Amino acid sequence: MATKTMRAVVFKGPHQGTDLHWYHGRLDLTSEFVIGHEVVGMVEEMGSNVNKLQIGDKVVVPFCTACSSCFYCRLGESGRCTKGLMLGLPGQLEGGQAEFVRVPLADTSVVKAPDTIPEQMLVLMADIMPTGYFAASRFLKDLPLSRRNGMTAVVIGCGPVGICAIATALTLVKCVYAIDSVSDRLAEAAKVGAIPLNLNDNPIEKIRSVTEGRGADAVMEVVGRTDAFMLGLELVRPYGTLSSVGVHTETLSLPGLTLYGKGVRMGFGRCPVRSVFDDALSVLVEQQDKLAFLCSVKMSLEDAAQAYEDFAARKVHKVVFDVAGLTNGNT
Repeated sequence: MATKTMRAVVFKGPHQGTDLHWYHGRLDLTSEFVIGHEVVGMVEEMGSNVNKLQIGDKVVVPFCTACSSCFYCRLGESGRCTKGLMLGLPGQLEGGQAEFVRVPLADTSVVKAPDTIPEQMLVLMADIMPTGYFAASRFLKDLPLSRRNGMTAVVIGCGPVGICAIATALTLVKCVYAIDSVSDRLAEAAKVGAIPLNLNDNPIEKIRSVTEGRGADAVMEVVGRTDAFMLGLELVRPYGTLSSVGVHTETLSLPGLTLYGKGVRMGFGRCPVRSVFDDALSVLVEQQDKLAFLCSVKMSLEDAAQAYEDFAARKVHKVVFDVAGLTNGNT
């Protein structure tokens, strides 16, 4: 039986714990809730409707629950499941950076931990890897190989999601550029296989110079800031694609004539983790040696405030909280 009290990371206000949009005060949300949306854990208790799991199973918990049977789930768009709830979001579910986590719709939401990747990397499958996969694959994976071979792709933002987007894109196209302003992150992107471009070194001119003036065929924006998205719109060639998975909290004012003139195809929004889980896992299995560094930093829940401070300062790519059999990510 789960205890009535537990240790957890609680959001108190901007710069007092939680995921970065709340940490920086970009979202106006209530305080005093448990945060965190990436969880690997052990099944401790089950409700009467759970039939596919057993006590003691190690599982990966996607950040949004899914029913598998509604209109959106049937289309492979589980990120908008009509019964879905998000971990670590006030009014929905308490978050995963805690000793115990309640997960509704467990049979169709959680996934038994696969044995194809090391245990310490499982947390990537709760959000980071599927989101990076989604950013890179939604416009590229269905194109014929003959077309993909000559494409130039760009990833804007080399944090954890960006690194996973780069790793995915490199399984689909041969040439991937990575843009960031932090030299250490650019170095990590280069190790994964991307061509690094510093944000301050005129990346637009560079991309145009290697594409005969056209621009990138495919751009992935994972930052969630207006300036990053507008950079992507400048970088992409006419009739190219722009995939944005960043959490945009500001209004995007888009130039109508530019959109009309370029004919760009754009995609936004929340990753349908449960729908793309298996495909994203296949990429992670293939690229695991290159991505292992993402899970190399571990800290305790008691050090959560320092962990968020370090991540916000871009001193670390990711922090994993390891508590009482639960592995929780800080992205």
